[in-house]
Amino acid sequence: MAGAAPKQLFGFGVVAMLATLILALFMPAAVQAQSASPAPAPTSDGTSLDQGIAYVLMLLALVLTYIIHSP
Repeated sequence: MAGAAPKQLFGFGVVAMLATLILALFMPAAVQAQSASPAPAPTSDGTSLDQGIAYVLMLLALVLTYIIHSP
C-alpha cells in the first residue's frame, strides 16, 4: 500500500470504521441472546472409589510382600 493514493487510504479507513461500528452495535445483542445454562452437577459412578480401593490393596500387598521376604 506504499504506492496507494491518500484518497484510497482514506476510503479504506472509512470502510473499516463503519464495519467496526456495525459489528460493535450488533455483537452485544448476539452475545446477550445466548442463555447461560448452569453446568450439570458432577456425578460419580463409583469407578474412582473402586480405583482408590484397588490402589490401597496393591500398596498393602506390596508392603506385606516386602515384610514377608525381608531377611
